[in-house]
Amino acid sequence: MSGFRTEKQLSPEGVTTAERVNDERRRIGIDASATSPTVLFLASGIAWLVVGSLLGVIASFKLDLPDWLGTYAPLTFGRVRPVHLNTVTYGWISLAGSGMIVWLMGRLCRTEIRWPGLLYASAVLWNTGLLLGSVLVVLGYSGGMEWLEFPLPAAVIIALAFVLFAASMFRTFAARQVEHVYVSLWYILASMTWFPILYVIANAGLYQGVGEAAMNWWYGHNAITVWFTPIGLAGAYYFIPKVIGRPIYSYYLGLLGFWSFALFYNWNGLHHLVGGPLPTWAISVSIVASLMMFVPVLAVAVNHHMTALGHLNIVAYSPTLRFVVFGAMSYTAVSFQGSLEATRSVQEVTHFTHYTIAHAHLGMYAFVTMILFGAIYYILPRIAKWEWPYPHLIKIHFWLSAIGIVAYFGSLTVGGWLQGLAMNTAGVPFIETVALTGPYLWARSISGTLMTVAHCVFAYHFALVIYRAGPKRFAPAWFRKAEEVVAE
Repeated sequence: MSGFRTEKQLSPEGVTTAERVNDERRRIGIDASATSPTVLFLASGIAWLVVGSLLGVIASFKLDLPDWLGTYAPLTFGRVRPVHLNTVTYGWISLAGSGMIVWLMGRLCRTEIRWPGLLYASAVLWNTGLLLGSVLVVLGYSGGMEWLEFPLPAAVIIALAFVLFAASMFRTFAARQVEHVYVSLWYILASMTWFPILYVIANAGLYQGVGEAAMNWWYGHNAITVWFTPIGLAGAYYFIPKVIGRPIYSYYLGLLGFWSFALFYNWNGLHHLVGGPLPTWAISVSIVASLMMFVPVLAVAVNHHMTALGHLNIVAYSPTLRFVVFGAMSYTAVSFQGSLEATRSVQEVTHFTHYTIAHAHLGMYAFVTMILFGAIYYILPRIAKWEWPYPHLIKIHFWLSAIGIVAYFGSLTVGGWLQGLAMNTAGVPFIETVALTGPYLWARSISGTLMTVAHCVFAYHFALVIYRAGPKRFAPAWFRKAEEVVAE
């Protein structure tokens, strides 16, 4: 009997063959339920990524060539730049992040997606709100506050879209087939609760004057807190251990990171108004909370690092892990930088400079966007049933994106700091501080162009998978063979 193997016998991992088969069937069913809404959200997000990137390049070059397209009002800097911001945040990151969340909810709850009709309606409304808001801003009808430029009709449509999306996700969670709630779900469920409240309050038009300025940066920073950052962290907590093939290092660190994140991060924002007509105590509380962010960031950084320790050689051939690890490391960097930047001594130099723009892109691009790229490289072949046909296009995408954001961040960080020092020097005319930034702004435009080319390559490759075009591969699109990496 010992020489034979039946379905009831256990595998080395203690799972019977029948259980493995049933588990595989269940997984296939879960992925099937998530396929259409996930693809819809991802495709919409990537379309907005390309549009937003092109608008960003136009806005950037207008800082180098101020008269370029200056006679056509819809393409002036004051209109193009806000549309760029909104299309890449509420378009690309929000929609692609929603697609990732749909797929993760099915996998982590081990159940099929519930109320998919709400997801289709959400995607349609979200894209409608984005299109309407973008057109209105281009035509000159702007809310006038950063992150809140979309007029009320567009904002209402987007808010409704998010509520429908959240309803489907909460219903899926309620139908979960597991007792354990994984770390990624903590961030996802928290964002489903926090962001609708934040977005509605910010767009309610209840504030004026100084209060409106405080609300603006309370919202601007907390949109990152309660929506964009949870997207990135949920992806990192799932894909790093998944690709490596080992559990997360410490759930206790996960708990510490999550609850300290929830406690401290929402107080941030008013440090953007250092020197403004706000109560000193309010700004001081924001600065202290920013410094306390060292606690959750260190908890997350240690957790990710210890999980990957001894397995980072996989970065050499796994596209997903390469993008996600880049993003996770950038989260640590941008958070530490943000905590220090919140202090009054640093704000004296960096306030009203391009340094702040560099910091924002380190967070929204190097952190969140790179993790989303990695997530899509993992998810899409599993729902499209078609591997990425050209690994070399993934390499091109990664290196253009990585080199682009490093150059973008580096140039504006140095240029912004020098700009701040010059503006604080009484004997330096203001026009000289403007001229000083010239070379760094050209570097910004060139690096932004590199990232835009990377996005077009990514969009093209995405379309090939969706339409099952290009050579058919029977193995994952690794950068190198796994055996070569192991042999090293």
